[in-house]
Amino acid sequence: MASLPFRDINVHASASHYAFTSPSSPAAQSLVVERPSGDLRLNDGPLHGGKRISSIAGILGMIKLRLDKYIVVITQAQPMGRLKGHMVYKVITTEFLPLRERPLHDKDEDTYLTLLKGFIRSGPLYFSYSFDITNTFQRQSQLDQSLPLWKRADDRFFWNRFVQSDLIDFRISGTRHQNGPQPGADSYILPVMFGMLEIANATVKSNPLTLVLITRRSRHRAGTRYFSRGIDEQGNVSNFNETEQIVLLNDSTSGLGGFAGGGGMHNGKVGGSGGKEVQILSYVQTRGSVPVYWAEVNTLHYTPRLQVRGVESAVEAAKAHFDQQIKLYGDNHLVNLVNRKGREKRVKDAYEQLVRLLVSSPTGAGQPGPSSHEKISILGSTAPRQEFDRLHYVYFDFHNETKGLKWHRAQLLLDQLNTALEKQQYFRGVDMPGSFEGSLEVRNSQTSVVRTNCMDCLDRTNVVQSMLARWTLNRQLTDIGILSRGETFTSDAAFEFLFRKMWADNADIVSKSYSGTGALKTDLTRTGRRTIQGALQDVQNSITRYVRNNFLDGPKQDSFDLFLGTYLPNPSSYMVFADRRPLLIQGIPYLLAFCVFFIFVGTFTRRLPDAAVLPMRIFILVWSLVGAWCLNFIYGHGVLYVNWPKLSPRPWATEGYHEAISNVRKDRVIGQFVARHERGLSASRYTNAEEGKKRIE
Repeated sequence: MASLPFRDINVHASASHYAFTSPSSPAAQSLVVERPSGDLRLNDGPLHGGKRISSIAGILGMIKLRLDKYIVVITQAQPMGRLKGHMVYKVITTEFLPLRERPLHDKDEDTYLTLLKGFIRSGPLYFSYSFDITNTFQRQSQLDQSLPLWKRADDRFFWNRFVQSDLIDFRISGTRHQNGPQPGADSYILPVMFGMLEIANATVKSNPLTLVLITRRSRHRAGTRYFSRGIDEQGNVSNFNETEQIVLLNDSTSGLGGFAGGGGMHNGKVGGSGGKEVQILSYVQTRGSVPVYWAEVNTLHYTPRLQVRGVESAVEAAKAHFDQQIKLYGDNHLVNLVNRKGREKRVKDAYEQLVRLLVSSPTGAGQPGPSSHEKISILGSTAPRQEFDRLHYVYFDFHNETKGLKWHRAQLLLDQLNTALEKQQYFRGVDMPGSFEGSLEVRNSQTSVVRTNCMDCLDRTNVVQSMLARWTLNRQLTDIGILSRGETFTSDAAFEFLFRKMWADNADIVSKSYSGTGALKTDLTRTGRRTIQGALQDVQNSITRYVRNNFLDGPKQDSFDLFLGTYLPNPSSYMVFADRRPLLIQGIPYLLAFCVFFIFVGTFTRRLPDAAVLPMRIFILVWSLVGAWCLNFIYGHGVLYVNWPKLSPRPWATEGYHEAISNVRKDRVIGQFVARHERGLSASRYTNAEEGKKRIE
């Protein structure tokens, strides 16, 4: 039987070590972390001298910062529901255990800890002690169920893989004190997934079932909206998410409530409903950024400056990306929803040029529509001969075709994909009788995937994905006999509401992790129509996105880079987070605030009856002019006032910063003063950034 993570762990602490034991498995080895070195070992007998300090739900990992190493433990987890009898939990609170007995306080160290704690607190992290939530049911059916849970986990969605690296390395090769593999460590390695997960019991036409929606966010090239775009050299794209919609039939062990799972329920097989076989129906979709080199440079303008590099330079990276996608999912139907006009057109053209370079004998056809020059265009290979001929590009002019609240016109895309959806099928499996490992008998497999994107892979993408999920769910319910031919589940109001709610929740959670707010157009997903309240909510979200993306996402991106190991803190790096802009540049926003204050005081302060009016008017006019100059300067040199990531700076941010400084030096008012700081700028502003970049390389 596979070694599963412990459900209950006691933490014992002393001046020389931390020890982790499982009270429900007294015969199991305890994990010891030496202080302050961080060396790991397994202990067979009882440990003496340690004091029990707490009980935890699991070990999230270990991370080394500038001055100390910390063990991150999960102190509170919330049950989210049962999936085939296996309880799934959400991480609620964590604690950082320092290896030094007397922690050293340092400004950078405190900032690192603040970033990590904020990331874990805001990130929706999920785990299960006995079920692999990082893999789809179809991939699980192909895996060796006797392997430890962490070995089965999909590397893309094993979000704490970096912070678990010390434990994993120890498990694989041991240490100088304990050489060789250490299988006893398996039970302390707990894979955690970042994303969205909802489990709900429901009925369709009096037939009970469990509806599950899981979105798994990739840990590769993860980040925030404007600081993570396009593709990297390894073929990882930004904001890549895999969404699996699952229907469980005759499974009385799923949903909320009941026993949270113990040793006798590791495989979740408590039995079906009335002796009927437990069936699993699963449908998978993906989303991800356009796989070319492109970026959007924040300038404090509402619309960032778009940069798209030559498509030829991205071909090798795109090959690596689609090679993985084809191996994992089969044929890829690439649905592109960006605008065909305006600034987004450059991204659309780049994507289409890339597909033409990848497929052999490319051919395309467009279908003109009444509201746009080209409502749908298709690109593929006329004679499939090689791997990348399994890419099938479909462009849909979403904004133009659905403007004026004509949401029914999205059906045009569904009609175009109908043949592909019929052919790709879906996964269907049943529990194999007598299988202690919970193995599945595969009755049907999904042979391809729809990969959808818009600019952010958020709002338009989720609308289309929910539409495809609805079509497939109707097909599944028809195939198993719950619905008759031509019937849809829309007639069941309660189930319709549940379906819409799940997909709207999915939109909000995926959007919040990338853009900082809930998704736009969720009123359409929740209610099926556009509402005034939904439009007002979209305006509020758009304003919030602007503020977050320009002033708050830099530290958030730093937290991603720190947790995922993109940036490695170094004891020699000092004052990494210091603002090294010239003091004059830093001071202008404060000067603007003073101007607003003086104008406010001059306007609303009560004057004596015999007081002269002209001096006060001149006072207000002078400060108004100064304030207007400050506002114009900030808006005109917005790159200097964006809160950029400091740990792993983006190349376009560095270039934009130096370009802005160069322009400021030409300013007739303050240029000569900024020029005096030229040496300090070039030597100091990106010193720590370049150090981080070299370590990554």
